[in-house]
Amino acid sequence: MKNVIMLICCAVFLIAFTDTTFCEEKTGVIVVDVQGDFTTWKKGSLAVTGTDNTFVAKVQKSTKKLKDKGYIIFGTQDWHPADHISFYTNHPGKNAFEAIKIGERTQVLWPPHCIQGTENAKVLVDNNLFLAIVKKGKDSAYDSYSGFQDDGGQKTELTQVLKRNGIKKVVVYGIATDYCVKATAIDAAIAGFKVIVIDSLCRGVAPDTSTKALEEMEKKGILILKKLDLDKIKQF
Repeated sequence: MKNVIMLICCAVFLIAFTDTTFCEEKTGVIVVDVQGDFTTWKKGSLAVTGTDNTFVAKVQKSTKKLKDKGYIIFGTQDWHPADHISFYTNHPGKNAFEAIKIGERTQVLWPPHCIQGTENAKVLVDNNLFLAIVKKGKDSAYDSYSGFQDDGGQKTELTQVLKRNGIKKVVVYGIATDYCVKATAIDAAIAGFKVIVIDSLCRGVAPDTSTKALEEMEKKGILILKKLDLDKIKQF
């Protein structure tokens, strides 16, 4: 009887250990803001250079590959009301890409983009690949580059969604390197996740700010990979 009890205890321990180990190694993917208004393919109002249909197809193919390998796919989506504070059209006399002061914070003014319910607000990657797509920038008073929180500190559900699914490590890519990708990756690191950014699956607004963004992310302990490499992702 004692031997039987010991065998049962060992089996329970091994199952628990296996489950814990699996959780610790679980990796998710965050596809950032691959939406029509950010692409030249869809003639978006805030199109980033290099975001033609070839780029989107590359992101689609890579995301499907990761999904097929068992990675859980998440997305972020700009989802602005028409009166959003970041739209230059809501500031009479101001122009697109100007920076203004709103209280203590600096606000860059953008062309209206990713307005809720419009065609070019749609995520261009096959939505069936995603477990969840987190909408951000819904508060008209605050911009939201990060998928984790807006500029006012209001949290999205992304952290909880990742943790609920046992994610410990995230692979991040999308648009734009120097804004939403950077902010999302850094906030992921701050939240305690291991973070990998795939440079070839990102596009940035400007070369100089994109280079600085990659350097800043590396300083935060984020691994920058030039291209998708499953072995390096597993080893990190």
